[in-house]
Amino acid sequence: MPHNTPPAVLITGVSGSLGTRLLCELANFRVVGVDLARRSTPERVDFESVDLSSSDSSAQLADILHRSGSAAVVHLAFVLDPLRTGILDKQRMWQINVAGAVRVMEAISQVNRAGGAIEKFIFASSVSVYGPDLPYPVREDYPLGAHTLTYALHKRAADELVRSNWQSLGDCSTYVLRPHIFTGPTVENYQIGALRGTPGGNSKLAARLRRQRIRLPIVIPRDRKYLENKFQFVHVDDVARLIAFILGVPEPEPRLTVLNVAARGEPLPLRKCAEVGASKIVRLPGRLLCRLLVQLMWSLGISSIPPDAAPYLVGSYTMDTSRLREFLGDNYERVIRYTVREALEAAFQKDVPAVQPRAVAV
Repeated sequence: MPHNTPPAVLITGVSGSLGTRLLCELANFRVVGVDLARRSTPERVDFESVDLSSSDSSAQLADILHRSGSAAVVHLAFVLDPLRTGILDKQRMWQINVAGAVRVMEAISQVNRAGGAIEKFIFASSVSVYGPDLPYPVREDYPLGAHTLTYALHKRAADELVRSNWQSLGDCSTYVLRPHIFTGPTVENYQIGALRGTPGGNSKLAARLRRQRIRLPIVIPRDRKYLENKFQFVHVDDVARLIAFILGVPEPEPRLTVLNVAARGEPLPLRKCAEVGASKIVRLPGRLLCRLLVQLMWSLGISSIPPDAAPYLVGSYTMDTSRLREFLGDNYERVIRYTVREALEAAFQKDVPAVQPRAVAV
C-alpha cells in the first residue's frame, strides 16, 4: 500500500442515520462500509453487503478487514425499530444486535492474530442500557438495569460482552460510547417519535392521520412529577464528530474507554421538551393506563412505538458526562457543539442538505 494512502476504517451499519452523518467527518480516511444494502451510501465508500445475523459473517468480515487493511472498526449496525427495518423476528434481531457484535469482535481478533493492525474498535451502545428510572445523573460505572424493551436489553447484552472481551482483540483499544437520545432532522427513534406525535404505524388509519398531519399526544401519568422528568439528548452530528475525533487520537497502548455521551448543558424537564416540539400532553391516572393506551395504539397499527417502550417514555434517565468533557479537553465544545435544548430543537427542523466530507483536526 502506498505510503500516502489514507488509513482505512470499516463501518458497520454505514447506511443508518449515524453512519451517513459519520461519512461527512471522514475526509482523512478511506471508508469501507458494511450493511445489508447500500441504499444512499456515496460511491466513494467501498461497500460490502454483510448480514450480521449469519454465522458466516465473522469470516466474511475478517476477509474484508484483511483486504482493506483497515486500522479501525466502528460498529454501528443495530436494529432499533423492527417495523421500520422490516426485521420483526426477535431471534434474528438478537442475532444481529448481540451475536453480531461478537462476530465483529471475532473478526478483529482473527485479523490481529494473523498479523493485522486494527488499533481501534468503537462500539455504539446507548443510554438505554442503564434502564428507564435513574435516581441521579449516573456515571459510567453505574450498574446496567435495562429491562422490558428489546432494543435496550440487546444493547445491554452487547455492551457487557464488548467490555468483558475487549482484551481478546489483541493490540486494539476499545471504546464503548453510550449516547443519549439521538436528535437531528433525519433521526427516527421512539422518544423523538413520541414528541413529534408521528402516527408511525403501518395501518391505513395511520397513513390517513399522517396525510391529515394529525399528531398523537404524549401520554404520561397524572402525577406532576412526570412533567418534571429530566431528559438529555445528543445531536447525531456531535456523535459523528466524537467518533471521528477518537479515530484520529494516537493509541499509545491498548485500553478500554467507556463514555457517556450527551449534549452540553442541563437536562430539560418533559414539560419543556413538549414546549420545544409543540407537543400535546395527555395525563392519565397511573402508569398502567398509559401502557395500555400505548398498547392499544400499537395493536391498531396507529403508532410504531411498542408497549415495551412505555417505561422509557415516562421514565427519567440522565447521565454524568464529566468523563467525556475530560476526555475531549479543549476540544469539548468543538466536538459537542449542541446544548440539550439546541439538540432537541434540531429534531423539529427541516432536513438539511448533505455536506461534503471534511477533515477533523485532533
